[in-house]
Amino acid sequence: MKQLIIMRHAKAEKDADSGEDFDRVLAPRGREEAQHVARALQAYGLKPDFALVSAAARTQGTFEEVKSVLGDIPALISDDFYNAGSEALRQAIERHEDEGQCLLVVAHNPGVQYLVAEYLFEGAAGPEITDKVRGNYPTATATVFEVDVAGRPVYDGIYLAK
Repeated sequence: MKQLIIMRHAKAEKDADSGEDFDRVLAPRGREEAQHVARALQAYGLKPDFALVSAAARTQGTFEEVKSVLGDIPALISDDFYNAGSEALRQAIERHEDEGQCLLVVAHNPGVQYLVAEYLFEGAAGPEITDKVRGNYPTATATVFEVDVAGRPVYDGIYLAK
C-alpha cells in the first residue's frame, strides 16, 4: 500500500424508517458531499484499489457515491466496521494492506477521527493540522496519507465536502 484514504461517511438523514441508527441513509446533501470529495480525490490522481466499508446504510451510500465518480472499487463491507474504534480500524487496514497500492476506508466517528489523529501524531504532522482534526472531523471528510517504506502513514492532505 502506498496511499491510504480514511473517510468519514457523508451526511445522513436524521432518522431511519426502522428507527435504527444502522439503517440511516444519506441525505441529498450527503450524496453531493461524497461526490465532491471523490472528485477532489480524482483531481489529485487517486483511485483506490480496494476499500474497507462499514455495512451501515450511510457508509455504503457514501461508498456508492464515491464509486459513481471514481469507478468500480472492490470492497470488503463488514458489520465489524460499524462504529469501530481506531484500533479495530487500524488492525483491519493492516490485514488488508496488500490489497493494492491505494486503500480506502469509509467508516464512522469517533473511530475515524481518532485514527486520523493518531496517524497524524505518529507521522509528526504539524500542530495546524493535528489541532484541526482533534477539534472536528465533519461528515464526508477524507484524509490522505502516503505510506512510507517502513509502512508508516504520513499526512498528505485533507479533502472536505465543501
